[in-house]
Amino acid sequence: MSTKVLLTGSSRGIGKAIKDLLLQHEYSVIGTSTSEIQDSNSNPSYKHLVCNLELEEELTSKIKPLFEENEIPEVVINNAGIFVEAQFTDTDEEWMQTWDLTQQVNLRATALICKWAINKWQEKGINGRIINVASRAGVRGDTGEYAAYAASKAGMIAFTKSIARSLGSAGITAYSIAPGFVNTDMAKNSIEVYGEDHLTKDLALNSIAPPEQIAEIVMILASGKLTHATGQTFHVNSGSYLV
Repeated sequence: MSTKVLLTGSSRGIGKAIKDLLLQHEYSVIGTSTSEIQDSNSNPSYKHLVCNLELEEELTSKIKPLFEENEIPEVVINNAGIFVEAQFTDTDEEWMQTWDLTQQVNLRATALICKWAINKWQEKGINGRIINVASRAGVRGDTGEYAAYAASKAGMIAFTKSIARSLGSAGITAYSIAPGFVNTDMAKNSIEVYGEDHLTKDLALNSIAPPEQIAEIVMILASGKLTHATGQTFHVNSGSYLV
């Protein structure tokens, strides 16, 4: 029987690369995004859910039931996230709207999904794995307009460490991945605005990471072969900082 995986943000970029690789290795994947995707029915091992992580009622009605079925996900990959600008010169109301939205999608939704998984894994005695896709911004910070994003990803990393420390004895492991710039639509938009030289000037390499390299790390962690790395953050940032 194939391992069942829940993957948020599976429709493009890093999430799509993860989905494609997992399916190649015969995992059963439940993916989510805010809209339907064209190839959602092309592989019988893939099921797609349309779920807006901004809305807690959608999380509760669409994702929580996945952990109430007979066969529940053994691996949870929280990949979905938003990257929204909030200037210090914004009004207090605008500022807090962006902060609240960013924390809801990037951190609160992640925490709630992890909670549902952990409770059910403990009940069933499952050695579950959590993989949270954070960001280098959560480690080194970001520019001021993306402080909300950096704070949400730092919270994700700390939350992941707390799961690892608290639940390792129950057989539950948790990991963070902290990508830098990755060759996705988001990076392409930045390249169009700033140019590729701007994105690579602080890197040890002369190119940004392909999403497939993030997927390869996820594959290893999802396999359960690195239990003794629980709580660790895996940095994939083309050498923009070294830990």
